[in-house]
Amino acid sequence: MKTNNRPLSLAIAKSVESYYRPGMMLWHYEHGLVLYASLKSASFHGDDSIYPWVYSMYDGLIGPDGAIATYREGEYNLDQINAGRALFPLYDRSGEERFALASDRLRSQLVHQPRTKSGVYWHKEIYPWQIWLDGLYMQGPFNAEYAKRHNDSEELDDVINQLVITYNTLRDEKTGLLYHAYDESRGQRWSDIKTGLSPHFWSRSIGWFCMAILDVLDYTPADHPRRGELEDMIRALAVAIAAFQTESGMWYQVPDHPDSVGNYLETSGSSMFAYMYFKGVRLGILDSEWLDKGRKAIEGIKRVYLTVDENGIYHLDGICSVAGLGGNPYRDGSLKYYFLEPQKRDDFKGVGPFILALLESEMAQ
Repeated sequence: MKTNNRPLSLAIAKSVESYYRPGMMLWHYEHGLVLYASLKSASFHGDDSIYPWVYSMYDGLIGPDGAIATYREGEYNLDQINAGRALFPLYDRSGEERFALASDRLRSQLVHQPRTKSGVYWHKEIYPWQIWLDGLYMQGPFNAEYAKRHNDSEELDDVINQLVITYNTLRDEKTGLLYHAYDESRGQRWSDIKTGLSPHFWSRSIGWFCMAILDVLDYTPADHPRRGELEDMIRALAVAIAAFQTESGMWYQVPDHPDSVGNYLETSGSSMFAYMYFKGVRLGILDSEWLDKGRKAIEGIKRVYLTVDENGIYHLDGICSVAGLGGNPYRDGSLKYYFLEPQKRDDFKGVGPFILALLESEMAQ
């Protein structure tokens, strides 16, 4: 779909640019995500107008020595790593050493990041012994690209190993879906005393994990001995996730409870699943018939939640603002909790994945 002679992914990126301006960026994953997605769309479609905007957003945050304003390494927060993915294309295009130095700082956090006994990073220092699906996307693709650029095969092996361990630990044998999180210590009220798993599946967390696998594959050599394991996980997840796609083309916030009062069709998870189907086909992991799942999801999101205002600016609704576990006030992972977390229009956690899913659909045309 094209709007004003622009593909839709690029038109939405330009919409974001109109209201997201220099000085507004915080060093956090959703900010980096929407800017990275916009850069990807612009690169594929040959639009040179996006790069100066993205550069201007990062410019004020990155010092000459690579210091990152608002970033705090000592929190050991995986969420802060993902904003670094745009540092690589910024360095490649500008040649400014500060962007490479900033990526070194993020990598330093991961060197010291606490881990579970099984070898997976804690999600944050304030969430000890916990694996959250979200975290694999927050650090995995950045870590894999950093490893490739520095010829660090051991680090890539570690990224892949963490993905495999997480999949095997959080997978539900009955549905093939992945639980949101796991507490190795069993100390959290939300964790099952026997399994350590959280009570429910959350679409966006599963989506993060799917995207993590596919993006790590971009930096995994074709002859890597464990590449096949990652591809097998995508094939299995594609089947499991398809079972919960609704007639609308979208997925519910909690995908296996479609009839529960308060559940709703959620944009970010649906976008991520569309991304998985399109990119899985493009990488040769999934057969071409899976494209229909992706197309149905994209059309559903557009029909249900995408609008354009009188100024030609696109807006996206139906996005879960945030969902986590534990903390204060305590988040118990119940159905009620997932249903009642607020939805937010134009939240970058939904806009970024939607741009990426649209881009994959445009690449498939």
